[in-house]
Amino acid sequence: MTVWSSLDGGGASLAPHVGPFPHAAFLEVWWRHRPAGTPLVVHGPGSALGCVVDDGTVRFGGEADLTDYHSPLGTDLRPAVDALFARVAARTAIRFDSLPGEAADPLTAVLRDAGAAVAVSGDGATMVLDLPGDADIYLDTLGSKQRHELRRKGRRFAETLGEPGLRRDPSGFKWFVDFHRAAPGDKGGFMTAGMEAFFRDLLAIPGAALDLLVGAERHPVAAAFGFEDDDTYYLYNSSFDPAAAPASPGIVLGDTLIRSAIASGKRRFDFLKGGESYKRRFGAIPRPLYLIEGNTP
Repeated sequence: MTVWSSLDGGGASLAPHVGPFPHAAFLEVWWRHRPAGTPLVVHGPGSALGCVVDDGTVRFGGEADLTDYHSPLGTDLRPAVDALFARVAARTAIRFDSLPGEAADPLTAVLRDAGAAVAVSGDGATMVLDLPGDADIYLDTLGSKQRHELRRKGRRFAETLGEPGLRRDPSGFKWFVDFHRAAPGDKGGFMTAGMEAFFRDLLAIPGAALDLLVGAERHPVAAAFGFEDDDTYYLYNSSFDPAAAPASPGIVLGDTLIRSAIASGKRRFDFLKGGESYKRRFGAIPRPLYLIEGNTP
C-alpha cells in the first residue's frame, strides 16, 4: 500500500470539477518527487482528508503552486475532521488553501462545529470556460474583437506553418520539455530535471493527456499537458517553440484545444490557476478559491 492510496476509499471529491488534484494518483506523484512534511490521511465513513503536517501546520497534500484545487473527499466530513484532530496536538495551525466554494463552505462549518477557530479569505481563482455543444456557437459568445483576433492569428499560422492540427501523443513529451527549456526568462528555467521527472510520472496517471500542435508538415510547434474527465478538460501546462512565435502558436494552441474539447463532448474548459489576460480573451471567468486558516481545538 502506498502512502496516499487509502484516499481512494474516501469517495468522490466534495467539490465538483476539480480534476485529479485531491486524489491518490496525483498526490502519489507529488509525494514521490516533492515530499514535504509528514503525510496524514484520515477517514470517516465514506470521507477522507489527505493532509500533511509541515512545520507545525496541517495542510492538504500538494503544494499550492502545483496543485490547482484542494478538496476533501466524501460528504460526511465530521468523522474525518474528528479523526484529524485526534492525530495532531491541540492548537496545531491549520492552513487549507486552493478550496473552491463548494468545499470551503462545508469544511469551514464542520471545522468550527468541531471546535476549531478558523477564518476564511480569498485565495485567488481558477479560470473556467463553459462550453456549448458547437464551436461556432462558442465563437459567437466572444466579443467581435476577440473573434477577429482569433481568426487573424489562425490565418497567419496557416499561412506560415500550414493548417493547425492537434495530435495526442504521449511519446511527444520531449517536445513539451524542450520548448520549455528554450523559452526566455523564468519560463526557460522552470523545467529542471526534477520537474521533468514530475511531469513524466504525471503523464501516467488516469486522465492525463499530452497534445501537440502541428502544422502542415506535422512538426510540433507547441505542446499542452492537461487532464480530462467525462465533462472537463483541465489545461495544466503548455509550452511552444520560440522560433515559431511570429505565428502565435500559444493562442492557436488554446483555440485548437477548446475546439477539440467541444468536439469530444466536454462541457467545461478549465485553464486552472492564474488570471492571465489571454484566459479572459478566450471567454473564461474566475472561479474563486478560498483559504481556511486557524487552529485545531
